[in-house]
Amino acid sequence: MNAMSETMKPVPHPSTLTQPYWDGLEAGVLRVQQCASCGKLRHYPRYLCDACHADEVTWKDCSGRGAIHSWMVAHHPFHPGFKEDLPYTLVVVDMEEGVRALGRFAGDAPRLRLPVVLHVTRGAEGVALPAFAPA
Repeated sequence: MNAMSETMKPVPHPSTLTQPYWDGLEAGVLRVQQCASCGKLRHYPRYLCDACHADEVTWKDCSGRGAIHSWMVAHHPFHPGFKEDLPYTLVVVDMEEGVRALGRFAGDAPRLRLPVVLHVTRGAEGVALPAFAPA
């Protein structure tokens, strides 16, 4: 591994399972799976419904609104490409639709139940990534 590749940020590799999620972010929305059999929403994308085990799925665009469930501040990079971003805050958000999502926090002081909205940012190679800002 050379010095150049050590500092490059990793990029997601969409699959047939996750492509609709990434397409949604590119369009500025959080897109989640909905079981075509029982209607349960799920996020992150999975092959089977964890409620009824059906494999048929549709996709639903979320409102983008939610509230902070938890957060953490990264002080050490999990990958060398993120060293220049430190420190940064990741939040787990309870979305209005009932699923949880993870993304960077685009604000100053996270707190429990703080209302937030989806704010799509651009990562390595211009990839759309989820972030959340105070509402």
